Amino acid sequence: MIERLWRGWTEPADADAYERLLREQVFADLAEEIDGYRGVRILRRETDECVEFLTAMRFESIDAVEQFAGGDYEQAHVPPEARDLLCRFDDHAEHFEIRAEIEV
Repeated sequence: MIERLWRGWTEPADADAYERLLREQVFADLAEEIDGYRGVRILRRETDECVEFLTAMRFESIDAVEQFAGGDYEQAHVPPEARDLLCRFDDHAEHFEIRAEIEV
């Protein structure tokens, strides 16, 4: 299992709209469109100057990540409507192999 981590930042006034976009559009239908997509966690935190979002997407394999992001899968995949709400974002995503999940 692969986890894809990516960060983007919004102005405080745009944070709710951006989160809504992620929930209702960007990630809403991915399970139907991408074989091997296994979900996302959307993390949010406010800082002094902006609101940071971290998305942690889960995929069965790098092949599934490539289905989502293309051949250069480390490149950020940011739809135009998301770019309109972000004040900055990481150009690349990081990918980690999930070795264990320990829940209590």
